[in-house]
Amino acid sequence: MSDTAQNPVGVLVMSYGTPAGFDQVEAYYTHIRHGRPPSPEQLADLIERYRMIGGVFPLREHTNRQVEGLQRELDRRAGKGRYVCYQGLKHVPPFIEDGVAKMAEDGIRRAVGIVLAPHDSAMSVGAYIKRAEAEAGKQGVRMAFVREYHLHPELIGAFADRVKRALDRFGDRRGDALVLFSAHSLPEKILAWNDPYPGQLLATSRAVAEAAGVERWKFSWQSAGQTGEPWLGPDLLESLEQAAEEGVREVLVAPVGFVSDHLEVLYDVDIEAKRFAEEKGMRLERIEMLNDDPSFMRVLADCVQAAEEGLP
Repeated sequence: MSDTAQNPVGVLVMSYGTPAGFDQVEAYYTHIRHGRPPSPEQLADLIERYRMIGGVFPLREHTNRQVEGLQRELDRRAGKGRYVCYQGLKHVPPFIEDGVAKMAEDGIRRAVGIVLAPHDSAMSVGAYIKRAEAEAGKQGVRMAFVREYHLHPELIGAFADRVKRALDRFGDRRGDALVLFSAHSLPEKILAWNDPYPGQLLATSRAVAEAAGVERWKFSWQSAGQTGEPWLGPDLLESLEQAAEEGVREVLVAPVGFVSDHLEVLYDVDIEAKRFAEEKGMRLERIEMLNDDPSFMRVLADCVQAAEEGLP
């Protein structure tokens, strides 16, 4: 047996997770709320949002395809058996801890962890890594982690291509469109921590705008939680309101903080923001998401292989 087959490198692919069906929504929501069940009104609102996007839970399917796509790309580069991919989800099984434990059970002793989110933050990527590190310590698995890949050239290129294609939908009004880059908001308190998240998102947006030849753009936050504390702004709807007041009639939303089609894109942008824009007399379009595009798989594989070099 080859050394590669005897000593494969585990790859823990981490993502937020989503229910697999309506019967799992309450447990999922309770986990997000740190064990506090949602009120009946909160639960009904979330269920209705899933119904409005077709009664589906697309993040699970896209995460599965991304993990499979990354496995294929790593196999193509290094041969089968050199890397073995596992899933670790934040809010539903298999949890992050389950993924690490499964690696250990399979005899994996060296592994790389990567989150399906290009931008680092103590409250997002950092929290995933903390959980994985704790379980890896218990299981005797040595792990290295990818903290960010927000300026990977192929990531920027993939987003820029999507922006250019989406702008073409406006036809002869293409040059009048405002591009609104967006990402999931986080509590405002991260600013006091000098958290890298806002700066990295602006850097991605600037790089994509430059690569796509876009001069008219802004950055907005979206999908803020209802926690009673201030979250980063301006919110996407606030930006749309301002754009309408400035006479903008064509808007392209580019959610560069996300890599998949899921509720925050399919509802928050495609339904809520689009409806709001129409009420203001604006046409709103959105870029296609990366999902399991081969270019994104190459970005992830590059990052995994680079991180592996730091493993003892």
